[in-house]
Amino acid sequence: MQRRAVAVYVAVFLVVGGAAGTLVATADTPEVSFEDPDFERSAGETFEHAGQTYSVTEVTEKTESGGHGGGASHFMLGTIKWNVTAEASASWSNGSTVTYDGEEWTVVIEGEDPSEVTLREQIDKTAILQNDSSADNETVTSDGEEYVVVRDENGDKTLVPSDEYFPAPEERTFAEGDSLEYDGNDATIDDVTTSEAVLVWETTENREVELKQGDTVTFGETTYVAHFPDKETLVLSSDQEAYQAQLDQIDTFQEYVTGLRRIAAILTMGALTLIGLAFVPSRY
Repeated sequence: MQRRAVAVYVAVFLVVGGAAGTLVATADTPEVSFEDPDFERSAGETFEHAGQTYSVTEVTEKTESGGHGGGASHFMLGTIKWNVTAEASASWSNGSTVTYDGEEWTVVIEGEDPSEVTLREQIDKTAILQNDSSADNETVTSDGEEYVVVRDENGDKTLVPSDEYFPAPEERTFAEGDSLEYDGNDATIDDVTTSEAVLVWETTENREVELKQGDTVTFGETTYVAHFPDKETLVLSSDQEAYQAQLDQIDTFQEYVTGLRRIAAILTMGALTLIGLAFVPSRY
């Protein structure tokens, strides 16, 4: 009777454990999917959002080795690039020296309510004097006036006012709204005050973002979650609630599978234990 009872219990354990194992083996693991994602692109394809064009430059599987002898991990990575037009500016302070058109100029702003800025050429007086064998290499000041000492063929000296000796500096004047090439950019004189002139121009900035599974990125005012349905495609969806709900469903399924595996293991071990006990000799 004892062995018959054991046989019945073993049979029940094996049937229930086998059913649990069958459920684990035949259950379909849920996966994240979007029926109508906002964007679904492969490497080399583009998409637009709020008038801005974005380019998916790479969708690839990456391998990351584990530290301290750990196993390598594999993950998908998508790269998105785009260009952003931004406004840049520069200021020319009144009286300062600026470089323009490959030369140095003095910034001159005159008047109480100016609308123009003048660039006055800086004359290299030292170089001019050194190239003139009849003139001393340095100017002199007399009664507050600057002069150049010029000698004739007899060595007689003559004081020539600097304004007469040196060439008149070139001047270039720009009004508010005028365009000019500045530092390789098409700039505009945006505003002129008594203290400075402000130049503005547009510049292009290159931006890039790398996304893993579940990462989020915000374009404009919309936040998207990244998903990789395969090794060649990047999906961006603004439905983050649906994505989280599917993750929760997957977690629940994993807990369900783990529970069934434990049941199958416990019942199998129980059956083996009962079989072993059935063959233990009785003392009575």
